[in-house]
Formats: sequence, structure tokens, C-alpha cells
Amino acid sequence: MTGRFDEIVHAPNRLRICALLAASSSAEFGMLRDVLGVADSVLSKHLKVLQEAGYLTISKPTGRGRVRTWVRLTPEGRRAYAGHVEALKALFDTPAEAASPAESSPEPGRRR
Repeated sequence: MTGRFDEIVHAPNRLRICALLAASSSAEFGMLRDVLGVADSVLSKHLKVLQEAGYLTISKPTGRGRVRTWVRLTPEGRRAYAGHVEALKALFDTPAEAASPAESSPEPGRRR
């Protein structure tokens, strides 16, 4: 797979949501909110963006007691997250000598 940056996944909270969901089959809304340390409205907004992109599904199974909201990455969401992570890792795998001279920092004690 070739990694590519994904602007939808890239936002810090959405990246963390994808990372949490990639490590499990699904997660409950309250757990995501607590781990991220954000308000319900903030989490809802990020989930909506990911859902509209087709990267996750949201379900509210009915049954006994309180209705809980469950979130799950779709196969497309898993691919987008994995590709984004691969693109980020490629930044760190790039040899230092591949950086252009204008971008590299001068040796200590030397001016440009």
C-alpha cells in the first residue's frame, strides 16, 4: 500500500479517534469522549466528519436500559487511516541527506 496524507484523518482529534478504533472492532461514544478529553459536541462533530467521508459507522442498538452509541471504522476508514500513518512514517524514514540545503540546519557555531 502506498501511503498518502488524508486531510480528513489528519486533524488531531480525528487521528486519535481513528487510532483508537483501528485497535478495536468498535468503541462506545462515552469511552472515546473520555479518552480524548473533549465535550460531547466536539466528539460528535468529528464523528460526523468521519461518517460523512464513509470512514466510520455509528449505531445505537436498542435493548434494555440506556441506549449507547457505538462507533466502528469501515474498511475504507481503516485503509485511509493506515495510508495516512504510512505517509507520516515516511517523513521519519527520509534520510537527512535527502533534505535540501535550504531546509537543513547549519552546523553548530556556523552561520549560513
